[in-house]
Amino acid sequence: MAFDVDMIQRVYARLGERVEAARQAVGRPLTLSEKILYAHLSAGNATQAHERGKAYVDFAPDRVAMQDATAQMALLQFMQAGRPKVAVPSTVHCDHLIQAEVGADKDLDVAKSKNKEVYDFLASISNKYGIGFWKPGAGIIHQVVIENYAFPGGMMIGTDSHTPNAGGLGMIAIGVGGADACDVMAGLPWELKMPKLIGVKLTGKLSGWASAKDVILRVAGILTVKGGTGCIVEYFGEGAESLSATGKGTICNMGAEIGATTSIFAYDEKMADYLRATNRADIADAASAVAAHLRSDDEVYADPATYYDQLIEIDLNTLEPHINGPFTPDLAWPLSNFAKAVKENGWPEKLEVGLIGSCTNSSYEDMTRSASVAAQAAAKNLKTKAEFTITPGSELVRFTAERDGILNTFEGIGGVVLANACGPCIGQWARHMDDPTRKNSIITSFNRNFAKRNDGNASTHAFVASPEIVTAFAIAGDLTFNPMTDTLTNENGEQVMLDEPQGIEQPIKGYAVEDAGYQAPAEDGSGVEVIVSPTSDRLQLLAPFAAWEGTDLSGLKLLIKAKGKCTTDHISMAGPWLKYRGHLDNISNNMLIGAVNFYNEKTNSVKNQLTGEYGEVPAVQRAYKAAGVGSVVVGDENYGEGSSREHAAMEPRFLGVRAILVRSFARIHETNLKKQGMLALTFANPADYDKVQEDDSIDILGLTTFAPGVPLTVRLTHADGSVDEFPVNHTYNEGQIEWFKAGAALNIIRMKQGA
Repeated sequence: MAFDVDMIQRVYARLGERVEAARQAVGRPLTLSEKILYAHLSAGNATQAHERGKAYVDFAPDRVAMQDATAQMALLQFMQAGRPKVAVPSTVHCDHLIQAEVGADKDLDVAKSKNKEVYDFLASISNKYGIGFWKPGAGIIHQVVIENYAFPGGMMIGTDSHTPNAGGLGMIAIGVGGADACDVMAGLPWELKMPKLIGVKLTGKLSGWASAKDVILRVAGILTVKGGTGCIVEYFGEGAESLSATGKGTICNMGAEIGATTSIFAYDEKMADYLRATNRADIADAASAVAAHLRSDDEVYADPATYYDQLIEIDLNTLEPHINGPFTPDLAWPLSNFAKAVKENGWPEKLEVGLIGSCTNSSYEDMTRSASVAAQAAAKNLKTKAEFTITPGSELVRFTAERDGILNTFEGIGGVVLANACGPCIGQWARHMDDPTRKNSIITSFNRNFAKRNDGNASTHAFVASPEIVTAFAIAGDLTFNPMTDTLTNENGEQVMLDEPQGIEQPIKGYAVEDAGYQAPAEDGSGVEVIVSPTSDRLQLLAPFAAWEGTDLSGLKLLIKAKGKCTTDHISMAGPWLKYRGHLDNISNNMLIGAVNFYNEKTNSVKNQLTGEYGEVPAVQRAYKAAGVGSVVVGDENYGEGSSREHAAMEPRFLGVRAILVRSFARIHETNLKKQGMLALTFANPADYDKVQEDDSIDILGLTTFAPGVPLTVRLTHADGSVDEFPVNHTYNEGQIEWFKAGAALNIIRMKQGA
């Protein structure tokens, strides 16, 4: 029996009517994404077409999911909304705060002790407001969601950028900031610019060493980290139908790395199989009854180029395993070319650690394919030459894998099984390393590989591949090894080859678990008290941000002109800073400490224009705030790519930054800035980035007539008295302008609840 069956049945009961209304309104056949989007309009049945890439549309998602690092701030904001209970089914998942160091049991015990205050807060606030709570050790949010909550044709938002994992079960699932989650939990419409559509036609069938992970690694190489921005990526074709549901989930999950709004597959028998295997036969039956609405119309598949804004075709018969990296997830290398790339680029050939698992690749199928490689190693007298860690995706997967001997197989070749948590993928890794400054290589089955992402070391070259390729590389200990063509020397001095991996989509004996880790909320939470200590250094109640003063902004200082890639990891690092995710003042001490200053090529070193001295970014900004001086952050292309973390928007807002001015934004970060009452602006002429000088005084003009589609003006007064003035663009609509004027979107929610 699935969770929230009544809600799912309501979605299916109205689906046919809403799809037909949308088809009439749009006046043509519909893609799968359009069917689900139009079926979730907050106003009900569609009465007009919404232009892709331009129209802002209000939606009514079916559910909300939050992980523990982002849930703290999301729920601290929700506390201010004035509602007694969440308006839609919502869950919290404790997966980000568990640090990997020794092994599953000890690491989990340490996390429960170290994070007790935060876990108690999340458990109590979930209990009070009717939110399902998944305890630490239950598993990684996206694996738990696909096992329990995702359903074909549904729509959900989640406070994590890899929420699209649920697209593997045919769901529109979108990563957002906590303020968006707060809106939906408060029963308000959720706004999104109507996405454009990228179609990916998959033909053929995977074989050998190639896996579902290689599909998205290839797509990332084609589209780059910003090629999917503002788009839904929709996979279809015979090749799509041959992939398991969790394999589809892997592809959708890592679509976050190309900036996609989300990714999705059409409902098929593989999804039905997975639903039944995870004790949701009732959902499979209900979905099968409306299956025609859970796929694109036949005309779309017959002529896809007419219906998608961009079309990509990939032949799975010829798809080669890929390895992406280092330092960016879109640097894609076919396995046959990878050894050459390693040598030509001077990357460290010796592999020090191989890590499998994460929200992207920790299903039972992933575990079995990797274990088949590990079992071969044991049979052929091979052991791992690199460190090797395994992260199961959920307690359901872990318990079943242990029962079936899979975990013993990994341990038999020297693998260490970690807790069911994000761990090294999110930077929660106490890595055992002699010299953190030494150039070194690791390979993971994770999704991101930005500098410092996994272990905090800028010298670590991180590469991304499928779990089975990672396992083979960990056995070889050498990045120039090709398991498809090369031999290894075993402990008897013999030359042996690894055979192709073999996997099982669903466990033959079925899934099993003793305690999945779920805690249901109280039926009536009105008597539950949520306590936040005023002296806590990890949790802090929020105070509303101040409303706009009603004038243009003048005399602003340049805080930093960021050079090159500036992800949310650069703006608000994870790793050791995760413990402050519920304390805005404390976590603001990491604001932009990873960004490279254009003027001195250093990180965390900017000029304080009040003193003329250089200091750490947060300290300089705090000095400006104390002096009542606002500031501006200037950035490059795709500013804010990566995680959904709204702390990257809340920290500058809290410390007094007034505007972020960049060449272009990543979608989630731009929305997060708007929600927090910030000005998110782009250079009308990208070359104007070069006009910004270190000692500039900056004015932002046109705010008194701030209107959709009307550029603002930036005036730079340079230290020598000369002036540059140029237009800057924005994407604010009327409602978002009201967020700015009110000081934050949450201020408007609070006013409406109090009305």
